[in-house]
Amino acid sequence: MYEVEQLIAGRRQPGGAGRELTVVDPRDDAPVTRVPVSSAVDVAMAVRAARAAAPDWARTPAAARGAALHAAAAAVEAGADRLAAAASAEMGKPVGEARESVLAGAGTLRQYAELGPAHRGRTLAGNDHAIDLMAYQPRGVVAVITPWNDPVAVACGLIGAALVTGNTVVTKPSERTPATGWLLADMLAPHLPDGVFGLLNGDGEVGAALAAAPVDVVAHVGSTATGRAIAAACAGTGAKALLENGGSDPLIVDAGVDPCWAAEQAALGAFANAGQICVAVERIYCDRTSEEPFLEALAAEAEQWRPRLGPLVDRRHRDLVDDQVRRARKDGARVLRGGEIPAGPGAWYPPTVLAGCTDEMAVLRDETFGPVAPVVAVDSFDEALRRAADSPYGLAATVLTGSMSHAQRAWRELPAGTVKVNAVFGGAPAGAAHPRRGSGQGFGYGPELLDEMTVTKAVHVEAPYGGW
Repeated sequence: MYEVEQLIAGRRQPGGAGRELTVVDPRDDAPVTRVPVSSAVDVAMAVRAARAAAPDWARTPAAARGAALHAAAAAVEAGADRLAAAASAEMGKPVGEARESVLAGAGTLRQYAELGPAHRGRTLAGNDHAIDLMAYQPRGVVAVITPWNDPVAVACGLIGAALVTGNTVVTKPSERTPATGWLLADMLAPHLPDGVFGLLNGDGEVGAALAAAPVDVVAHVGSTATGRAIAAACAGTGAKALLENGGSDPLIVDAGVDPCWAAEQAALGAFANAGQICVAVERIYCDRTSEEPFLEALAAEAEQWRPRLGPLVDRRHRDLVDDQVRRARKDGARVLRGGEIPAGPGAWYPPTVLAGCTDEMAVLRDETFGPVAPVVAVDSFDEALRRAADSPYGLAATVLTGSMSHAQRAWRELPAGTVKVNAVFGGAPAGAAHPRRGSGQGFGYGPELLDEMTVTKAVHVEAPYGGW
């Protein structure tokens, strides 16, 4: 059992709400983490401590803040095995994949350690007796609320960008991965002054209290429903809401594409991390001329993926995914592989391939967040673009095509923050995008995240009496 504490003003202590949460291993339902929940008083204390520490941290030279992040990154790398074991036990990701995510988080900390000191304003052309500056300053206190599906890498991005730009941070990890969040905090905190970084624990009630607290930014990665609640809270307090919400990302398989290669890409996008990735493939639009060989190859891919998948994060989430599949089947979809909850303990669910899907099905309209690949046959690339764009979400999209003109049309016309051509994952380091619609607002990651964490102040300096 992991025993989790909170961190306020540099002091470790249990939460004071008088209630506890227990996290169970989704592989076998064994309890793995006991979490004393933070109280409203704890939230207020953590925010006050961060506010008190903010002026000194903002005055700390950017190079010194970057050096602190480099030291924190080294601690995360040294503790990668511990973090990976905790993440695997709490949310089910295989240990090897969890370790890769941890190391990606450490790399993100190093990225911001280098970018932070180079982040600066600009000067404007005035006259001989004046100068105008566009100066960046930290926003103040940043509340960071992180998800369970990639608990270290996401947290390192948001926390690293906030800290290196001179903000103080109060974070609340998901109630499904609190031990992972606590271990990460325990590795970061020794390299920061007391109060600069705080940790709270608990469920949505604690997250809502933190989002409504007197902070300057609320940075959240998670569901659309939670993101909208945070946006409403920020509208009341004046805090900036930085949100990456849910998605229902489409993949288009163009005519003439090798169906076996397309199936490999679709399976990777739909089944990696048991489909529990923010930019997972959740809707597939396949040209009708390739539908049958593509479906056959995708069904074979599902069989290959089955022994590689971890469970879903918990039974409640598994049941939501299964309900979407059952409703799709009831409405006429054909289940080519998977689609049944296996007997035994845990929150396991097989890679599932659905054919004959329609846009009205919840498995296409809503975020599924599980290893489900629903396929829709289309008669043209125009139809594929139109139906892929018809969504309340706008996080990411993929097109598989041998046509440069179709690739150009896809990235120009699809209303998504990220459009990928001929690869469901990948991209250069430091990439950033604006999610659209129900998928959120503001830059996530990349150098642009430093802009989100800062305010720009215009300064006009003029010589007295027309001369110095």
